[in-house]
Amino acid sequence: MMNLSQNEWWSQYLGDANAVILDVRTEDEVANGKIPGAINIDIYKGQGFVYQVDELDKTKNYYVYCAAGVRSANACGVMQQMGFEKTYNLVGGFSNWEGPTE
Repeated sequence: MMNLSQNEWWSQYLGDANAVILDVRTEDEVANGKIPGAINIDIYKGQGFVYQVDELDKTKNYYVYCAAGVRSANACGVMQQMGFEKTYNLVGGFSNWEGPTE
């Protein structure tokens, strides 16, 4: 897992043709806004999170975020144990996000 600052995370994502943004917040949090194009899988769903993540393409590069950066760091760790090679955690999370939202 790699922890990236907002600028590093976003610029690397924009230049990555193999990138997927993963939002691991709750549905209520996502309802208040999200990063455009992000897919949402709530890490608080426990085993449900693992089942849903296991269906993702492990050859992609995952740019993961939550509200503050802690859950997304945990999600990156879980994903690496599951065989995902490239996961990038957004330090500071959505609460500090200054980029585009939807």
